[in-house]
Amino acid sequence: MKISFDESQPIFQQVAEIIEDDILKGIYGEDEQIISVAQFASMFQINPATIVKGIAVLVNEGIIYKKRGLGMYVAVGAKKLIMSKRRTRLYDELVVKLLNEAEKLEMTYEDVIEMIKQRSGDDRK
Repeated sequence: MKISFDESQPIFQQVAEIIEDDILKGIYGEDEQIISVAQFASMFQINPATIVKGIAVLVNEGIIYKKRGLGMYVAVGAKKLIMSKRRTRLYDELVVKLLNEAEKLEMTYEDVIEMIKQRSGDDRK
């Protein structure tokens, strides 16, 4: 399976996010082994060193850990850690920018909330 990676972000970071996504989706649970570097490299057709670098990011963040001779495993509490990290990023990268832009357009918080509700209503149709 070949995946097209986003050129605006380093591939190793995208590898880390793919693994995080799988943890959030429940594909990997706490203390469960993740896919091996060789399997990942074969599946996505990318350099194993890039995968190792992405995994190192997750190890440094305490999301996965190594069992010597057995592979990489999901840490206890990893899902909560990922969710907390991503909520902070969502706020910092999107919500703050949204509210700053709304302010420039002289929109109130209520205007922004109404836009969000309108979008939510569109999804239900």
